[in-house]
Amino acid sequence: MSASARATLGAAAIAALSAVGALAIRRRELGPGIDRVARELRAPLLVIGRGADGVPEDLPTDFSSVLSSRVPARIFPSGLGRHDAIICSGREVPVWLYEPSARRKGPPTSALIWLHGGGFVGGSPAQDHLLCSRIARELGILVVSVDYRLAPTHPYPAPLDDAATVLRWLRERSGELVIDPARIAVGGASAGGGLAAALAQRALDEGMAIAFQMLIYPMLDDRTGLGGIEIPGRGEFVWTARRNAESWGAYLGRPANIRPASATGTAQSLPGRWAVPARREDLSGLPDAWIGVGDLDLFMEEDITYAKRLQAQGITAQLRIEPGMYHGADYCTWSAAMRDFRSEAVSALGRALRSAG
Repeated sequence: MSASARATLGAAAIAALSAVGALAIRRRELGPGIDRVARELRAPLLVIGRGADGVPEDLPTDFSSVLSSRVPARIFPSGLGRHDAIICSGREVPVWLYEPSARRKGPPTSALIWLHGGGFVGGSPAQDHLLCSRIARELGILVVSVDYRLAPTHPYPAPLDDAATVLRWLRERSGELVIDPARIAVGGASAGGGLAAALAQRALDEGMAIAFQMLIYPMLDDRTGLGGIEIPGRGEFVWTARRNAESWGAYLGRPANIRPASATGTAQSLPGRWAVPARREDLSGLPDAWIGVGDLDLFMEEDITYAKRLQAQGITAQLRIEPGMYHGADYCTWSAAMRDFRSEAVSALGRALRSAG
């Protein structure tokens, strides 16, 4: 067994032991909803977002610093990744690049633009080092993980502008990077999945081809849990309606409890045409997609709706609904179900990129 494999197993064992202790202490605080969670996913993640009495907390004002690059970088190994900064159209964007060492010695390969989660207000590429490394290694492609600017300091369109800059850079430098510009995909988790969907829409409108969308429990619709109103059976763990409303408010530059001018269709109060992917009326022409979400996730209904709307336009949108899975549970990589969940996403990406171009 390799050193990396032993380290992974060791981390899984520690996490599993921690889960037993944490949940034994806080089971009552988590309420009866814990019984709906798949047994192997009853992990310390469940207590995120809850105070000592088990009641969901407001989003802390320093949330972006809690999930900043300083902390995750000390926890997650970089694998194949290397930190860099790209410059395109006068804009500089920090990124992490992942690729097998021999990738550039062969013919042009595919590429993936990856966008991390964190509710638009937190997170960093460091939290996805392992996943991005895996994708690059298994598919033999270049993965570019974008360290985009965060709200509320940098609301829409700043994060999306960063992602679009990376897309233009990949297309303009495709020869030097040894990639096929017709085989560039976008992907992300949670808020990153929402940004990936928005980037696919923007790329379509601006004439930049996107080959595929890999959307992991994407954050697509600001109307979900509007005003922080809880949804029974959804969003009980990790990412609640309250946090969702606060994060969308930070991203869109409006108070979390203010209802937009229109609750359906394209709201005039939105700051731009790609601000909320689910509000786009015409989804025709968008690339094929894989969308995965848990049945306990706050985003389940909006993700199902988006997948069905894509399918109605003749777009292949593979949808996976995972029983007993809450938001972010795929980080519980000791779970066979979560390993399969991620493997299905990566396999779908690989098939799409091999057939593109």
